[in-house]
Amino acid sequence: MGAVMGFLAFLVIGGLTSVFALAFYPRERKAKPKAKKFLIAALIGFMTALASSYIGQFLGLFQSGQMLEWLSAIVTSCLVGCLYAAANN
Repeated sequence: MGAVMGFLAFLVIGGLTSVFALAFYPRERKAKPKAKKFLIAALIGFMTALASSYIGQFLGLFQSGQMLEWLSAIVTSCLVGCLYAAANN
């Protein structure tokens, strides 16, 4: 049960932070981003949050469920979401 909840939490955290980074990235827009860009941003954010959790646990920086794990997931997915938004300018 814990693994499924962690998976869903990373899906929500990573997806939302990357989508918010794409939506609120400061730049001039000619048009609104399409749904495909939001889905790609959510997938990239999810994969980044999941990877940061596994890499941090593998390196011994934190254990599963610690606050630092969640913080690293949020920061890395937001950073990658901003990079994705900057690349799609």
